Amino acid sequence: MGHSSIDPAFQERRPWNEGRLLGAKRALKQQQVWAIRFWLDQHKRLRDRALFDFAIDSKLRGCDVVKVRIGDIVSGGRIRDRAIIVQQKTKRPVQFELMEAARKTMRAWLERRGGSINDYVFPSCNDYTGHMSTRQYARLVHEWVAGIGLQPQEYGTHSLRRTKASIIYKATGNLRAVQILLGHAKIESTVRYLGVDVEDALELAERTEV
Repeated sequence: MGHSSIDPAFQERRPWNEGRLLGAKRALKQQQVWAIRFWLDQHKRLRDRALFDFAIDSKLRGCDVVKVRIGDIVSGGRIRDRAIIVQQKTKRPVQFELMEAARKTMRAWLERRGGSINDYVFPSCNDYTGHMSTRQYARLVHEWVAGIGLQPQEYGTHSLRRTKASIIYKATGNLRAVQILLGHAKIESTVRYLGVDVEDALELAERTEV
């Protein structure tokens, strides 16, 4: 039921989304990724650096990032070059690579963290046997982006999922590759996710000579 504009209570009612920035969160640019890494190293936040590097390389949703277990990424006492996670949302497996920078920080973090292969890589601050909450993860992302002078409301955990996918797409124009890396069932989902539009299509066409 609506409310009349002459209702005295109308002036007191505020939209649920007042002050919030809606829509897709921005992906980070390459130089912003480097800046956040430098900021985290400068502040000696090893766990956060490992979390950031893992999120960028894995391209996983926040709910999957926080639930990764040591056994998912460690084999034979070393960090895997590639790993496979079954996505919580789609129940579909997705494979991802871990680059040397991520493997190095993950190795350093796990040496400090300890634990067995069944333990979560990023434990909860309140219960070390549980995993970090997505809410805590989101708060950390806001801290990181604010730390390098970005507007926190424009970024979120999905920004980290989108970052490497966006960089790969802009470098190659290969939507199918990005679809596989993100674990999307349909190419249309990838198109919407990356915000591919007519300008992108025309730019790719202009770079292609036949």
